[in-house]
Amino acid sequence: MTFRFEAHIACGFDDPQQDDCVLAGVAESNDGEDFSLIFMCGFGEPDAQEVRLGFDTHCLVTPDQGTAYGCIRQVELDGDVLRVTLDPESLDALGLDEPVVEAVLRAPAADVSRMREVLARILAYGRPDARPLVVSL
Repeated sequence: MTFRFEAHIACGFDDPQQDDCVLAGVAESNDGEDFSLIFMCGFGEPDAQEVRLGFDTHCLVTPDQGTAYGCIRQVELDGDVLRVTLDPESLDALGLDEPVVEAVLRAPAADVSRMREVLARILAYGRPDARPLVVSL
């Protein structure tokens, strides 16, 4: 099954002088009350503690701060639909019922372009065995 929402907000941040981490996201709105997917990773290579804790890969955050590391199995951008397939074992941690989330991108084109650029970087971060299959971005 699939959970689908309209993303009127898209963003990508990757300035180490201004940001705490590399972050890309899509959200229904910017008020923090609606559904969102926030993708994150560090700026540098994971340190020993991050490796030990399993934080040496991408991170996904959902509303209510549901968080999982290395949980994304596949990402595909098909027209204006961003499809994210998740490891079913991560659903409880993320507070989700469905392993496939589709964001219909309704954000400004420049914001979507920036999100895509930064998301590609996030999905390539960390240990190779946790990197998702990127069909297209």
